[in-house]
Amino acid sequence: MADVEFIDNHLQVNRAIDDAVGAFLLEAAAELVSATRRNTPKDTGQLKGSWAANVDESKGEAVIGSPLENAIWTELGTGEWAVNHNGRSGAWYVPAEKVTGKKKPTFNGQVIVVYGKDGQKFYKTNGKKPARMLHNAFEKNKAKIIRRAEKIFKARFDD
Repeated sequence: MADVEFIDNHLQVNRAIDDAVGAFLLEAAAELVSATRRNTPKDTGQLKGSWAANVDESKGEAVIGSPLENAIWTELGTGEWAVNHNGRSGAWYVPAEKVTGKKKPTFNGQVIVVYGKDGQKFYKTNGKKPARMLHNAFEKNKAKIIRRAEKIFKARFDD
């Protein structure tokens, strides 16, 4: 009977997998952040520059997002334009002093200014249309990211 020798390479295999996952996550996250920035409407530029990725290699995850509250409003829309149709219906008024940037709130696509009894200026609005910059960045790049993952893992294990 021939002698059989068992060689345990699980530590090296696990390390190679972890290395591939880390390389893939860093690359994919950078690509999605870049694409999301390109897709972001520019008013003041604050939102466009706020997108970032947090990669946690130990968890095998990458989170792409923005710390700005406006990111969720711009991504999913508000009011009657909200993506899931769960926004406020009807019009509301936004005090002009709370509006920053060049773009003003609109009502059915038109800027409507209303003055209160005390002369305070308000913008009438029924919401903000969704820009879907993060969603669209993912959808547009999904196939390319999958192909890149395949290449990264194949390169690690083709020896």
